[in-house]
Amino acid sequence: MAALPINLKNDFDVFEQHRAEWVQDHPGEFVVIHKGQEAGFFPDYDSAFRVALRNFGPRSQFLIQQVCAVEPVFVIV
Repeated sequence: MAALPINLKNDFDVFEQHRAEWVQDHPGEFVVIHKGQEAGFFPDYDSAFRVALRNFGPRSQFLIQQVCAVEPVFVIV
């Protein structure tokens, strides 16, 4: 697996730091994190993606992550 670009790694670290808090306040929602800052919570991925594109542009890096206590694991057979 390739390493994440440093700013995405930083954004994911922010997600991990706040996960427990956000699971309490925003379970199942999607958070946008840009340059280490939470930029909003959304009910679905599409809404989060549209707002992130509008606010940061298509050439910017941002993280969209669903707020879950445990990451789901999908098995494809």
